[in-house]
Amino acid sequence: MRLLPPSSRRPLQAQARRSALALALTLATLSGTAAAQAIDSLTQEALAERLRIVEQRLGIAPGEAATPGLVELDRRLRAVELGLDERDRQAPAAGSAAPPEPKAAPVITLAADKGASIRSADGGIQLKLGALVQADHRNFIDDGERSQNDSFLWRRIRPTLEGNWGELVAFRLTPEFAGDSASIVDAYIDLRFHPAATVRVGKVKGPVGLERLQSGGAIALVERGFPTELAPNRDLGVQLQGALAGSKLGYVLGIYNGAPDGRDSPTGNPDNDFEFAGRVFVEPWKGGDGVLSGLGFGIAGSAGDKHGAGNSFLPRYRTPGQVVFFNHRAAVAAEGRHIRWSPQAYWYAGPFGLLGEYIRSKQDVVDGSSGTRASLDHRAWQLVGSWVLTGEAASYRGVTPNQSFTIGGAGWGAFEVVARYGRLDVDDDAFPVFADPTASASAASAWSLGMNWYLSRNLKLVANYTRAAFDGGAPADDREDEKTFFTRAQFSF
Repeated sequence: MRLLPPSSRRPLQAQARRSALALALTLATLSGTAAAQAIDSLTQEALAERLRIVEQRLGIAPGEAATPGLVELDRRLRAVELGLDERDRQAPAAGSAAPPEPKAAPVITLAADKGASIRSADGGIQLKLGALVQADHRNFIDDGERSQNDSFLWRRIRPTLEGNWGELVAFRLTPEFAGDSASIVDAYIDLRFHPAATVRVGKVKGPVGLERLQSGGAIALVERGFPTELAPNRDLGVQLQGALAGSKLGYVLGIYNGAPDGRDSPTGNPDNDFEFAGRVFVEPWKGGDGVLSGLGFGIAGSAGDKHGAGNSFLPRYRTPGQVVFFNHRAAVAAEGRHIRWSPQAYWYAGPFGLLGEYIRSKQDVVDGSSGTRASLDHRAWQLVGSWVLTGEAASYRGVTPNQSFTIGGAGWGAFEVVARYGRLDVDDDAFPVFADPTASASAASAWSLGMNWYLSRNLKLVANYTRAAFDGGAPADDREDEKTFFTRAQFSF
């Protein structure tokens, strides 16, 4: 005889129990002597007692204490049948696993200071969405013979997707939609082996310039200063970075395709040469409450070879108004070693801030028409001071107001005044062979004053006045001074 599996026998057993109870109740309701002899000693009281025991095991509330009548026995039998059916539905079949627990839903967060994020229930995976949007107005005052167009423009439109995929992998992707065409600003993957050892691969900011490494939404003035014109912008490569001694010492060591001064590297490597760069930055009293807790200083540098002509190899230096004041002649090419080094420091104490950096960029070049070679050594420096009038703490990452601006309310946000002086000196050996002295200046110096209004964590209004003076750069004399008034509305999260 073929045996049924346990999973099939369970419902049959429950059905048999229900049938036995139903038969007993039916026999109890029959009238006559034959029926009474058929049930023998199974009296109405015994049937009620057995039904009570079954109800107790099923967790059904007990009936009244007296022996129930046949109508009450029928009602309670139906309740027992419903209880058995419900238990059979909930109990897993013999040999089968219990039903899985429902999975926890991911956590979605939207915060003013951190943007939007999605995090898995276990916290192992997280995606964050941020953005930086800057709308500028540029006004060139008394521009005379070198007339520049006053204009409104989008300076930056940069949404950012970043996050982590487990403990090991993190990433960042930032496109740029300002300008005439879209491009990629940041695109890299981090392998986070340890806080002291993270490998970053992709398109990143070069580690040389202090102000260059500062976020575009946190810089003190509308545009960066002269040292950034000599530092590489973004480059493609791989770097090892980390923090030591309780995050008081940070370092970066990397190898890259090689970017010209002040600009991004090409999307590929056109000359088959690479550039090595590194940076060490120390904040000895970080985390303390003393006046030196916001002091940091370090040194950075790069070295590599470049061989080629054009914008992918040689720089063009710009004024604070973003107008080119130095360029090489068309026949000049990079031909050999390119070395940079930069001591740098900042100090933030309460509402006061001070940032300073110096950079030298030495490039071997050749004039293709004459064969003349030289090693041109250019230098730049700047000093930036800031004071938060409303008392909030100044920092390298910007200012967070204690009270956001509220229409009709007491909050006005935070106000900050800033000032900067800087200078860029082009090597005198650049003239007249490698650069035209009637079109390119040999030096530029500039001072700037600005006001920043932080209405909230996300909204910032900026106004700057800058005046730049030049040595040479004109057919008969010095290039005309540049006077600019720039404003900006910035939204970020």
